Amino acid sequence: MANTSTIARDGGSSPVPARGRRGTKPPRGSRGLPEGVVPYALLIPGLLVIAGLLLYPLYQMVVMSFQDVGLRQIRGVPAKSVGFDNYLKLFESELFWTSLRNTIVFAVVTVACTLGLGTLVGLLLNKLGKKMSTFLIIGIMAAWATPAIASAIIWRWLFDAESGVINWALNALPDWLSNLLFGRADWSGEPWLNDPLTIYLVLILVVVWAGFPFIAVSVLAGLRSIAAELYEAARVDGASSWRIFWKITFPLLKPVFSVLTVLSVIWDFKVFTQLFVLAGGTSNRDAFNLSLYAFTQAFSSPPKMGLGAAIAVVLTLILLIITFFYVRQIVKTEDVR
Repeated sequence: MANTSTIARDGGSSPVPARGRRGTKPPRGSRGLPEGVVPYALLIPGLLVIAGLLLYPLYQMVVMSFQDVGLRQIRGVPAKSVGFDNYLKLFESELFWTSLRNTIVFAVVTVACTLGLGTLVGLLLNKLGKKMSTFLIIGIMAAWATPAIASAIIWRWLFDAESGVINWALNALPDWLSNLLFGRADWSGEPWLNDPLTIYLVLILVVVWAGFPFIAVSVLAGLRSIAAELYEAARVDGASSWRIFWKITFPLLKPVFSVLTVLSVIWDFKVFTQLFVLAGGTSNRDAFNLSLYAFTQAFSSPPKMGLGAAIAVVLTLILLIITFFYVRQIVKTEDVR
């Protein structure tokens, strides 16, 4: 007979079966799986999609970087393994180091400008009323939602040497002002998109113009999650706006800035469409970045897809290393807290 225990209520008693000494079984989901396994089981479809759309092409790219892949291989001839020859050719090429330099310098400048401008706009939107901030958000998000190729074509037209609006506007300035600001008065036929330096200056404008709205809206969302009492207490103590930002806003939004920085680095290292349009294709080799360099090698005549894949692998490794160390620093900072 099973053991029983007696529970007295209002002077009465009733036998209640006592639990056995063995622990109860873990609860199970609707399909009979333990509850601890259910979340991981639900992740399987998403992981399969990621593996099919991302991991498998990445694996194929790495394999291709160790092979000689050209037109014959595209037609079905088996690719020949060449070991590290593609990487050796890559590191011996001056064009690779020029492209790497252009990529890094452009990314550093653009990330800094995008984060700075986006933060300032986010702070401004937080100060405005609801209707005005909503109106401005819709306006700036139109720039972010514009396809990259469409915005690049517009900016190329703006800086066109013969019919561009920029040259027309500079010529419209008084001669004394133009000489004072730029040291010249005549801007007719100025070829902005012929020199690598000016190409990248225009490219920075294009990417910052398209990228700062996302930063601004993300910063605005973070600002609205901060308690207003913190700012009120700081103002009562006589803190300036600059001090309030560095002592309250920035520390509380540091996780937001960390994520935005990583995303901006990844996006700006991979810029291709805007540079391809502004540079007029692949004719200006001094203006290459790693993405355009990889495209040129992979789809040149004759195509060198193995070398192009090697460039893409190097770019991917650079991004992984930067992301790893940045995320590691974020984790260390959170652990200290």
